[in-house]
Amino acid sequence: MAGSSHGHTPAAWTGVIISFIGFCVASMFMVVSSPVGFWVGMGIVLLGGVVGGIMSKMGMGQKPHFHPLNPPAAGREPARAES
Repeated sequence: MAGSSHGHTPAAWTGVIISFIGFCVASMFMVVSSPVGFWVGMGIVLLGGVVGGIMSKMGMGQKPHFHPLNPPAAGREPARAES
């Protein structure tokens, strides 16, 4: 989608930064052979996704975009198969 701002929101940046920190923590503990530290890092990665999702629901994510030739189907009836 040319011209869109996909991923350029506070929710996306925050989620990615937290997940990146989690990957760094997990990889560090993988090198020092500590399974508990590795799984703590993986938990931080999941926390990044949760925080990004919550921030998006709070209005800090990307706004819905509809193409002008394909508006949302609010007033349309569902398609039905005829026999």
